[in-house]
Amino acid sequence: MATRQLLVLRHAKSSWDDPELADFDRPLGPRGLKTAPLMGRELARRGWVPDLALVSPALRTRDTWRLVAAELPKSAPADFALALYAAAAADILAKVRQAKAGSLLVLGHNPGLEDFARRLAGPGSDAGALQKLEEKFPTAALARFDVDGDWAHLGFGGARLTHCLWPKDQK
Repeated sequence: MATRQLLVLRHAKSSWDDPELADFDRPLGPRGLKTAPLMGRELARRGWVPDLALVSPALRTRDTWRLVAAELPKSAPADFALALYAAAAADILAKVRQAKAGSLLVLGHNPGLEDFARRLAGPGSDAGALQKLEEKFPTAALARFDVDGDWAHLGFGGARLTHCLWPKDQK
């Protein structure tokens, strides 16, 4: 049975400078413009390069992906899926189950993304990473999971959380 890699990435910090903008159209703020490439470099450094990225089509998630992807050694196609915008955990799981890739990255929004990551972590998860994930899942945070078998059979509690990285901890 093949072990697959699932990377769950929250969008980088967005800007609230223009109160007239719809939530969907909010861009990244200055901190987000720094942390997105930082997390991309960390993915590259660790060799965690996805074969496919499932990305919410909101501006801040598209911009996060653009900055992360620019730091990776090879480009991965992105599926900008409206189903991931403001999605609940079950909606994110449904989208992941449809994936056709060995290594997958999901880039979206809280609270659904954090709930998805927490509910996905099952037996064999790293205790330190789990504690960090339970504490919070800040902007540009990344949770990495090992998944045995096909995406179509993934359920909550069915993956091993191996890492939980926060931008502030990366150099």
